[in-house]
Amino acid sequence: MNNEAKTKRLNVTKYILLAIEVFIAIGALYGGILMLLDPTGKMLGMDNLLPYFKVLPFADILFKDYIFSGIMLIIINGITNIISIILLIKKLHQGFYLGAIFGLTLILWICIQFYMFPLNALDIIFFSLGLIQLLIGITSIIFYKQTRFIFNENDYENISQNSNTIVLYFSRMGYAKKLAYEIANQNNCQIKELTVFEHTKNTSGFWWCGRYAMHKWQMNIINCPDLNLYDKIVIVGQIWCFKISAPIRNLLIKNKDKLKNKSVELNILHFNKTISKNAIKEINSIVGTNIKINSYICKYGEYKKTA
Repeated sequence: MNNEAKTKRLNVTKYILLAIEVFIAIGALYGGILMLLDPTGKMLGMDNLLPYFKVLPFADILFKDYIFSGIMLIIINGITNIISIILLIKKLHQGFYLGAIFGLTLILWICIQFYMFPLNALDIIFFSLGLIQLLIGITSIIFYKQTRFIFNENDYENISQNSNTIVLYFSRMGYAKKLAYEIANQNNCQIKELTVFEHTKNTSGFWWCGRYAMHKWQMNIINCPDLNLYDKIVIVGQIWCFKISAPIRNLLIKNKDKLKNKSVELNILHFNKTISKNAIKEINSIVGTNIKINSYICKYGEYKKTA
């Protein structure tokens, strides 16, 4: 996925987050102002709900009427979301973080109302909005970090087409590609990107790849070179759902006999602290235990080798 596609995807979540925050802010300001204008709650049809506030601490002081509730509603769910809206309009990434935080704030606010009031449709709607806001905020943070990933093939000048070593890689987001180029550049060897017919790019590709991972299916590689031509094979791949990715599984299975007679190095990118034991077990079951496995923690394009 290139940066243009990543930016478009980020813009989609940003506008969704903006729409939710505008709706919540308007609702909070509207409700809060009416509470201040009429502390009895009659204008909102909530005058009969005041007795329910008795379960809260300091009810006799703070909740004799709706003044304190109105002020808190304006501040916690109104002004906060307005701040996030302004940051998003100004294209500042802090708005994504605040959006997620204020989604959680709304969830906690509604949980208090669940505790106080009988179950009602309005609380359920705003709880759902808070949950959506939280999830969209987190998603936007992830998408934003992914747009910060920078990679340029022209930065690697030591790649040779005459080497007996080849680096094979499959990369969905470009992270494995960057690592592959670094390895090829350091070792002055050849490099080859593995491709598949399946849809693996963009967000829809993420879910499609997850489906393959859950079932431990293979994705057939359509351009694998003849491995007999090389003395050393360096493979760069990734973990999907705690399992080796479908294209790398296909590469190992289709070439297991050739790989067992070669010097093979497998470099695996993964989000967790370590490679899952199931992935290592599967790799060893296919190509044996002599293969060298290097582990890299990868988060949003930044990765480091683990022990």
